[in-house]
Amino acid sequence: MPARPRLAVWKFASCDGCQLSLLDCEEELLSLAEAVEIGYFLEASRKTLPGPYDLSLVEGSITTPEDAERIREVRRLSQKLVTIGACATAGGIQALRNFARIEEFVSAVYASPEYIRTLERSTPIAAHVPVDFELQGCPVNRLQLLEVISAFLAGRTPAIPRYSVCVECKRAGTPCVLVARGTPCLGPVTHAGCGAICPGYGRGCYGCYGPMETPNTPSLARRWQALGASERDLHRVFRTFNAGAEPFRRESEAHGG
Repeated sequence: MPARPRLAVWKFASCDGCQLSLLDCEEELLSLAEAVEIGYFLEASRKTLPGPYDLSLVEGSITTPEDAERIREVRRLSQKLVTIGACATAGGIQALRNFARIEEFVSAVYASPEYIRTLERSTPIAAHVPVDFELQGCPVNRLQLLEVISAFLAGRTPAIPRYSVCVECKRAGTPCVLVARGTPCLGPVTHAGCGAICPGYGRGCYGCYGPMETPNTPSLARRWQALGASERDLHRVFRTFNAGAEPFRRESEAHGG
C-alpha cells in the first residue's frame, strides 16, 4: 500500500483563526485524514512525525529573529509550501507596527522591554522563503482551503477565484451598498472568498480578504471622498487586517503617511 502524502500545519505570529478554519471542516476533515498523513499540526494533536512533508500550510507572519530562522527550516522540509490567511500573506494586523517605531510599542506594552527580542516589521512568509501558493482571508474560507489542499495533492493548480467581492454580491443578488445606499465599501478592491457577508447585511466590505488581483484603490478612494469620507477615514480603512499588502499600504500612505 503506497504511503499517504504527509501534511504539516505550522503557526507563526497569528490568532490561530486559519488553523481553526481547517478544523471547522468537520465531516470533510475526516475524508482529509484518510487521504493524508498528518505529520505536524499542534492545534489538533501533540503527535508529530518527522519531515520531509509533501505539503506544508503556514499560518502567521514573521515577527521575531527566531521565526525568521524557523521558516527557513520549514521551507527546507516542505516539498510544497502554502501560506494561509492575512498574517501569512500580508503581515496581518500586526503589520501596523511597520508604520511606527517598534521601541515605542514595546515600551508601552511590556514592563521590562529589555527582555523583548523582536523585529521592527511584521512581514509575510513570502518575504523570507519561496511560496508555492497564497490563500488570502482573515480567516481563510474553509472550502477554499480544502480546494487548495486537494489541488496540491492532485498536482494541479488550485481553482481559487481572482475577482473582487463585487462579483459575489452580484451572484447572490445583493444590491450594491456603495451605489444604492452610498455606504462606503471596499468590495471593489477586495479579493473574493467570504461570500460577501457584510454587504449581504447592508454593510460595506471591510477588506478582510486583502487586495484582489488588479485593485484600483485610487479610484475607489475618490468615490469614498465623494460620499464624504475624510483623509483620516481613508488612511484608517486601508490599515486593518491587510495593512502590509502593497496596494492597501500605498493607498493608506497617500491619505496620511
